[in-house]
Amino acid sequence: MARGILTIFLLQLSWTVHLVTAIQRKDIFPYGTPNGDFILQNGDDETSKVLALKRPLYFYEAQFNELYVATNGIISAQDLPMEKQYVDDGFPTDFPVIAPFLSDIDTSKGKGAIYYRVTESPTLLNRVAHEVHRGFPDARFTPTHAIIATWENVAAYEEIARDAGQSDRLNTFQAVVAYDENNSYAIFLYPEDGLQFFGTRPKESYNVEIELPARVGFSRGEVAFLIFSRVEGPYYSVTNNEQSLKNLYQVGNTGVPGVWLFHIGSRYSFQNVVPASTGGALATPPPRGLETYESTTAEYPEAEYTAPFEEEEELEEGDYSPITDPDFHSPAIPDGVPRPSARSQEQAPPPSPGGSPTPGRSPPGSPQAGAYRPRGVPLHQGGEQPSSGEQSTTVIRYSTETKRTCAVFQQQCSQNAYCTDYPAGFCCHCRTGFYGNGWQCLPDGAPHRVNGKVSGTVIVGSTPVYLNSVDLHAYIVVSDGRAYTAISEVPENVGWALMPVAPIGEIFGWLFAMELPSGQAGFKITGAEFTRHAEVTFYPGNQKLTIVQTAQGLNSDNYMTVDTRLHGNVPFIAAGSTVQVEPYKDTYQYYPSVVTSASVREFTVVSAERGSETFTFQLRQNITYRDCHHGPRTGPETLQLTTERVFVMYVRDENILRYAITNKISSVGEETSEPVLVNPCYAGTHDCDTTAQCLPGEGQQYLCQCATGYRGDGRNCYDVDECVEGLSQCGPHTQCVNLPGTHSCHCQAGYEFGFDGRTCLGEPPKTPCDQPNPHLLFNSFLPFIVPDVGRRSRICCTFGQMFYTIACCALDIDECRSQPCHPQATCTNTLGSFQCQCQPTFQGDGFQCFPKKTDRPKTQLCERWRASLVDHYGGKPEPQHYLPQCDREGQFNPVQCYGDSSYCWCVDRDGREVAGTRSHDVVKPACIPTVAPPTMHPLPRPDMTPPPSGTFLLYAQGQQIGALPLKGTHMDLERSSTLLALHGSIVVGIDYDCREGKVYWTDLAGRTINRAKMEPGAEPETLINTGLTSPEGLAVDVQRRAMFWVDSTPDKIERANLDGSGRKTIFDTDLVNPRAIIVDSSTGTLYWTDWNREAPKIESSSVDGHNRKVLVKDGIGLPNALTFDTVMRHVCWADAGTKRLECIASDGTGRRVIHSNLNYPFSMVFYSNHFYFTDWRRDGVIALNRDNSQFTDEYIPDQRSHLYGVTVATTHCL
Repeated sequence: MARGILTIFLLQLSWTVHLVTAIQRKDIFPYGTPNGDFILQNGDDETSKVLALKRPLYFYEAQFNELYVATNGIISAQDLPMEKQYVDDGFPTDFPVIAPFLSDIDTSKGKGAIYYRVTESPTLLNRVAHEVHRGFPDARFTPTHAIIATWENVAAYEEIARDAGQSDRLNTFQAVVAYDENNSYAIFLYPEDGLQFFGTRPKESYNVEIELPARVGFSRGEVAFLIFSRVEGPYYSVTNNEQSLKNLYQVGNTGVPGVWLFHIGSRYSFQNVVPASTGGALATPPPRGLETYESTTAEYPEAEYTAPFEEEEELEEGDYSPITDPDFHSPAIPDGVPRPSARSQEQAPPPSPGGSPTPGRSPPGSPQAGAYRPRGVPLHQGGEQPSSGEQSTTVIRYSTETKRTCAVFQQQCSQNAYCTDYPAGFCCHCRTGFYGNGWQCLPDGAPHRVNGKVSGTVIVGSTPVYLNSVDLHAYIVVSDGRAYTAISEVPENVGWALMPVAPIGEIFGWLFAMELPSGQAGFKITGAEFTRHAEVTFYPGNQKLTIVQTAQGLNSDNYMTVDTRLHGNVPFIAAGSTVQVEPYKDTYQYYPSVVTSASVREFTVVSAERGSETFTFQLRQNITYRDCHHGPRTGPETLQLTTERVFVMYVRDENILRYAITNKISSVGEETSEPVLVNPCYAGTHDCDTTAQCLPGEGQQYLCQCATGYRGDGRNCYDVDECVEGLSQCGPHTQCVNLPGTHSCHCQAGYEFGFDGRTCLGEPPKTPCDQPNPHLLFNSFLPFIVPDVGRRSRICCTFGQMFYTIACCALDIDECRSQPCHPQATCTNTLGSFQCQCQPTFQGDGFQCFPKKTDRPKTQLCERWRASLVDHYGGKPEPQHYLPQCDREGQFNPVQCYGDSSYCWCVDRDGREVAGTRSHDVVKPACIPTVAPPTMHPLPRPDMTPPPSGTFLLYAQGQQIGALPLKGTHMDLERSSTLLALHGSIVVGIDYDCREGKVYWTDLAGRTINRAKMEPGAEPETLINTGLTSPEGLAVDVQRRAMFWVDSTPDKIERANLDGSGRKTIFDTDLVNPRAIIVDSSTGTLYWTDWNREAPKIESSSVDGHNRKVLVKDGIGLPNALTFDTVMRHVCWADAGTKRLECIASDGTGRRVIHSNLNYPFSMVFYSNHFYFTDWRRDGVIALNRDNSQFTDEYIPDQRSHLYGVTVATTHCL
């Protein structure tokens, strides 16, 4: 009886291994118009339009940049001849052919359809990569593109005159060609019952009943021989007769019947096509009653593909994800972390479709072979999983006294987190309004900064360059997913070469990416403590650069600290070159304690010596982090990072390397490209403040909500000083330190934190080591750690057997060896303890040290006034109370508001109200700061660095003037540059003299008007430096060699010659807040705006001050921007109050609206039927087509700050 049972069990096991069913139609790769497919024209001999490939494909040894799909079951790398030249012939063909089913197919009269497309979908590429790695375990293949062609229900060609009538035999099959920069692979898929005819009758058969079998395989076509000759190229046939064709869906070489995989080309030596070598044949089902619930049928969901999960078998150290290279192992992956399998399998010989079906081995990727382990399933040997409260009988038994609980360890959580006890331990979770992993939490929606150092050795060509702790700073606009990274003091010879290595700053884009509905930014998973190991391999030179980035938590300002080490080789890039990195999508795989990804990027180098060259590099990375495994797992398994914009630049004069990237994170394959369907929050077109969250509503509706720790209406937000307003969580004997969006608490001298990490005590409380607890349950001689006051630890030891009383070991440990103190503190070991003391120029408790504050004479006026008002309100101001808003330097913010209301006004540098700026509108007044931000030393020379010749936009951005070249009317984003660096300035108005090639500007901080010639090395020249208070708009009259400007504090309009002489006032009455001014040189007419909140207007006069009149006064609110349409002869303005761009004739007639949904325009210029305006919500330059009222382009500088004036510089006067 037992022997019979054993026999049945072995039969079941055998059927479990060998029962493989053919692939079904629903399981082939997704196709059809919903998936973006083109449909081939119906007919008997049709060829698709050319499929232009973004990068070349290798077929055999040759490169091809185009593909064609044809009716007759083939894909070709060149335009096809007429079908009679090949359809009835055997292999080889005269031209390159990939033939999943070459025969005389006819789709006339609706007999089926043929679909095709080129795709870069990560989901599909990941599935292809899995198939390739399963069939070729040693392949180093990361596909970047794939071509999918599907013949659905197509019929064989039949002569009309035949008496037999039209056949109802229809075929369905599919071909997938995928490739990367080195190799190409093809997958042929034949679903069950998909092949109903296996040949076609020749058109010229002369009434002879003959049927030619279809051909399946590959043909290189003719190749050149010697100089003038051509010979047959190599070819590979999969089938040779009708029986082998019938076996196409019954046999496979990938482990799944009907799925065939071939290596079809390489950039290196390649002789002929190589088939995969994994078996996969249909098997007879087991007898009724002995069915098994295990199946090795491959699963291919249409929406997303993942490999089957491993149920029981332990994963090996070398296991890795299917899209990555199994040979890449990072030391950052800790032991015991589950990861995908790349275990090699014993391979069966490749099946032959021409022979009888042979039983296939269990395919790699089946439940027996394994590829992934489900998240949350711990690695455990044996069939029974331990319970949450008991690991095993040989390790610590959890109890309420011995497990790590919130009562003892909650100080490890962020002050903005709460602690939760679980059966096996505790976890930290960020409170509402904050995000992170619980150990570190940041305020929702607030911008973030990262500081750190970059060190290492980088070999450029053959020259090693050493980086010795140079500074790295990053600024992230979290609400938009924009990350800006700057590395200073980078030597020139390595600075140019590191431009393509944007992955250095990419980590910050992933951490703080804009979250689409199903996405999750990396910081919510890793927090501020992680290690990233990345390897960048450049092609074709095969140089390798290793990047190791270690995040060390949040510093005293609540900003992340990340140290970066570089080691390896990078290709040489000539000085003065520019680098353009193409947008990309990357798939991230998430496991407990580790995140992995691998992808291939393309970049273009443009140099004077070599022109434009395109290269690639492969990035593979692991990010390891501290994971709380006690609580439930709710994180993602796979996410897609979409990088929409990458900007790289090396600034030679400052030795600064800059990266700017814009990221969104979502589920794999989630579409974000449909502009009509994308909410402004996700499209980045909202007008929320940079310190606000954009909350999407239905359709195009959204709400702006100030970030946690900020106050305002969402479009203008200001930091809340929790310390001054009594909103902090700090207890007695603490010092409250305000931080952007939050605050921190520090114990006063002589006090230290208690167990809760928040209460400061004068005398350290006793620890469990001081009071032995007889109720603790441990194995004998098993040490455990108990936290002590001041973030110290002591070792407690057990004696005897389990359940015995625990005593404490009086052993002194030198805690200073573990560096427990702040980097700016010294550590002193004492018996049983240690002491941390801040260095002389710092203050704090030694665990946290801060630079000693120094009084800032006069600049603390805003802060002193604010503190006095808080006292006046009894220490608890109400939301409607006025409190001065101060910046971090103690200066007044230019916009001041009453609490949360919309009652706002502008102030000058001394806090005095600017007349005519009071507003009860939701749109805040357009206030410009009058105090320049502090300068950083050393400063670059303020000399001219003009862009290449051509037409370009000039824009003012505070302390610099930028240049943005135009290609026709499109902004050349990658060639943008800094024209002039003017530290200590606030450049507002700007204009260009096309006759002498000079740029003119107003400096609000310096109270000057200046100019500089557009020549390399030219230095600024100050024209006027007296009698100016708030010079804003500026206009150059080219014909009369004069300039005009407005001064918004004395409220007047002045003019002078272009050299500063002949200065005189034109108007000084009936002006309140003049802002923009332009001149029509051809008619000698001035136009200007006055944004007086009570009576805004647009006026005009002659250049000598005559004929002054009001042009527009109704239906305007904040007319900041003004320009002249030289084609239509219209005056046009952009209004930040009404959100409209409008134009009107100079006589006041023909007023019309060009666009009615702007954000916050400030300045504008017209050129070639386009308006280009600076926008304070986007902090960029936006282009708008006058004729169709559509936005056509957007430029956002890598340094985020308000942009002011904008003008156009042309090669000749228009």
